[in-house]
Amino acid sequence: MQIISNNKTDINTIEVEFNVNAEDFDKALTATFLKMRKNIQVPGFRRGKATRKMIEATYGESAFYEETVNDLYKVYITKVVDETGVDLVDSPAVEVTEIGKDKGVTFKAVFTIKPEVAVTGEYKGVAVEVETPKVSDEDVDKEMEKIRADNARIIDASDREVRVGDIIKFDFKGFCEGEPFEGGTADDYELEVGSKRFIPGFEDQIIGHVINEEFDVDVVFPEQYPSDAVKGKPAIFKCIIREISGKEIAELDDEFVKDISEFDTIAEFREDVRERLNESFADVKDMNLENAVAEKITEMTEAEIPQAMFEHRIDDMARDWAMKYYMNAEDFAKSTGTSLANYREGFREIAEKQVRFRLALEKIAEIEDLQISDEELEEEMQKMAKENRMSREKVDEIVSKEAVTADLKIQKAMDMVKELAVVTEIEPKYKPGEEPDEYDIVAEE
Repeated sequence: MQIISNNKTDINTIEVEFNVNAEDFDKALTATFLKMRKNIQVPGFRRGKATRKMIEATYGESAFYEETVNDLYKVYITKVVDETGVDLVDSPAVEVTEIGKDKGVTFKAVFTIKPEVAVTGEYKGVAVEVETPKVSDEDVDKEMEKIRADNARIIDASDREVRVGDIIKFDFKGFCEGEPFEGGTADDYELEVGSKRFIPGFEDQIIGHVINEEFDVDVVFPEQYPSDAVKGKPAIFKCIIREISGKEIAELDDEFVKDISEFDTIAEFREDVRERLNESFADVKDMNLENAVAEKITEMTEAEIPQAMFEHRIDDMARDWAMKYYMNAEDFAKSTGTSLANYREGFREIAEKQVRFRLALEKIAEIEDLQISDEELEEEMQKMAKENRMSREKVDEIVSKEAVTADLKIQKAMDMVKELAVVTEIEPKYKPGEEPDEYDIVAEE
């Protein structure tokens, strides 16, 4: 292979022209012939028995060109990337500019590459305000009550009306503008009344009804509801309750504590709850710090970023979210009553921020010459093996050490910026677990 030219054609594109010589082209044509001949019929010969020359004489010299060119591209494009050192962010656009048995094959490839990045501000000691939740006695009380509820005994309550906290099974069928809508129907759906899993007003209207009673629930879907088909619109759900179960909650005393924990007294258990909340709130603070730092660093980063980088990140996020529901992105979008394009668009803002921030951290790691030792890399690979329940050897097969090293450098840059940040702690708008509600799809598929 010979690289004929290598030119930057735009701020984030490079055009490379390269040639596979006649000898290598002919060898590849022979390999294609051997692979395809069993399926080729030439008049006067049994299928698979004709020679390459006979086939080319019958069907033309270019009979094997298309398949051969595709195979050569797969082999040599990787070599071109390695030889030129381009840092790709998208699949290259490739065309054949010349082909012939005496000339070989000449390809022209246009590569979209990672942008040049500049961090224009002082990232060491960046000043940020961070929402910092503090554990109060009220938080401890709420957590202990939650533990009581989680350890409640479930009892049959079919002889009374539905109350807040009950677990019910019910059938419902939703109508919007007089027509049933996708995801609005379910049988034997289990719901804890008061959990706020459904849209506002739905669960309130279930309270007070009894087994086998037919009733309507009138609601208006929120404007932020994920399905375009119903958001902001009124709907009627026809409901029938099939089962009602109540909770029998034990007294919060030393005996209860002994039954559900390793402690002997409420005082000991309460202190343990406080410590666990402190750890949880500290994690929230760290996440808030990371987000605040990300905003600041991104603001001081300059780069002409190829659109492909944003689109790939959106694809990753859309796929990962849909996988939580064991679906692909297209099927998940359809299940929420929206198009794949609209579903993907919902990830755009955060995806673009993430791409910009990662590029900034890569640049900081480069400026600071942050390195990853063999010991650090091995520790991470061992961690991946343990978390994914696979052998260490298997991790080597499916994970690129270069990619893991790059991620570790980014994390090291993030840790450095966070450690040096000048933090002003502020009161959070919401305590952990008290953020505004996000609603489930009405009926799970």
